[in-house]
Amino acid sequence: MEETVNKPIQKFESDKKKPPYLMGLLGFIPLVGFFVGVVLIILGITQYKDKKLTLIGLGGILFTVIVYSSIYYIGVVSDLGKDSWGQVSQIHLNRLIKNVEYYKIENGKYPDSLQQLESENEVVFIQDLTQGVNEKQQKYFNYENLGDKFLLFSSGNDRKPNTNDDIYPKVKKNTKTGWVKNK
Repeated sequence: MEETVNKPIQKFESDKKKPPYLMGLLGFIPLVGFFVGVVLIILGITQYKDKKLTLIGLGGILFTVIVYSSIYYIGVVSDLGKDSWGQVSQIHLNRLIKNVEYYKIENGKYPDSLQQLESENEVVFIQDLTQGVNEKQQKYFNYENLGDKFLLFSSGNDRKPNTNDDIYPKVKKNTKTGWVKNK
């Protein structure tokens, strides 16, 4: 009877020493895989002294780095990402026309700067996303109050105003706005 009691305990002890290789599957979940990878590396070096477990942990970290690097490249650096930011800027410019015109209705004149459109009650997007989304200094759309008219546009991906890639609001021809494309 003593032999049957000892066998399950011995089996349990041998299972306890087996490295948790299956935890490596969590490495395929971006961001989570990074932290799981760190844990597996630490366990592989200290507790299990297992190179395979350490390499699985390293793979989880590398997978997360590759996924997020790819997202950054596609979203910010590539032409596809730049075109997408241009489309978003186009939408923001179209909405800004309405905000500028409403400001004039409320205040009797166009704002001196786009920052005057910001209020506690309303979200207004005045940052030009084509000028860099991860830079410390905010870059705003080009705006100038011309008295009874105003200029508003994005400098586009080349970040230089008055070039071929500038983005202008889409305004119907017969609308009564003060927006002008050029001075």
